[in-house]
Amino acid sequence: MREADAVNVADDITRFYQPELARVIAKQRLTDMMVMLRLQLASGELLDHGPGQFLQISLPGYGEAPISLCSSPTQLESFELCVAAVGNLSEAMHDLRPGNFVGVRGPYGKGFPVEEMRGRDVLCIAGGIGLAPLRSLIKYVADRRSDFGRMILVYGARKPIERLFTDDLAAWDAREDFETLYTVDEADESWSDRTGVVTVPLRDEVEIDPARTIASVVGPPVMYRYVAAELLGKGMVEDDILFSLERRFKCGMGKCGHCQLNDLYVCQDGPVFRYAQLIGRSEAIEVWAPEDERQ
Repeated sequence: MREADAVNVADDITRFYQPELARVIAKQRLTDMMVMLRLQLASGELLDHGPGQFLQISLPGYGEAPISLCSSPTQLESFELCVAAVGNLSEAMHDLRPGNFVGVRGPYGKGFPVEEMRGRDVLCIAGGIGLAPLRSLIKYVADRRSDFGRMILVYGARKPIERLFTDDLAAWDAREDFETLYTVDEADESWSDRTGVVTVPLRDEVEIDPARTIASVVGPPVMYRYVAAELLGKGMVEDDILFSLERRFKCGMGKCGHCQLNDLYVCQDGPVFRYAQLIGRSEAIEVWAPEDERQ
């Protein structure tokens, strides 16, 4: 190995194991429980992530936690994180202001296979806060629109007030080259669109060419088996159905074993998996059988 190559490898290893500083440059409250932070690496370098990957974020005194990227890699000057207030670290991140710093390791994991998606129809199905990691893919497709076929988004939230990225949702709905179907479980006086779980518009309103379509699904694990049932019922094959899994990542590097799923490390082999990879792994998602009743 040449000396220059050895230095480059050492730099890569350092960035992989050691957090580097990122500065908060903007903050936006999305819901009572969710904020979006826009950050830049203090070094001035680009993050160079792919849609569907995640970062390990740290704050002194609060620890470290995995957070999915919700911005497209086409957004070169900065990157965005959607943070739910569910613990000490994430609650502390809600108190961050522009000019504050966090530690960043990553990006880690295998995201959505965007090269394989080129030329195909992209069907995105999001439930609740699952829209956050899918936003990275949706915005990537929007910025590279001529590289893809149809862009179909099915998004469901529990209540209208819990919907994320409402400005984006409105902008996507207004695009002639996007097909959007939005629903909520519990409507209120502010809501005049669909009501019901996300599988209802998926089943009743989405028509696809299964040979051309690749589906990306992110949401609560309980919805995965029902979404899989609908997609298989529409003629899709297991390899073209992608699920992003959540696990308690600790290291992000496949060393600690916290995210191990039988022979897979979700932080490295995923978090995005083909449905075919998950069949037979009972801890991943519930597998649908043809005789099951659909939601």
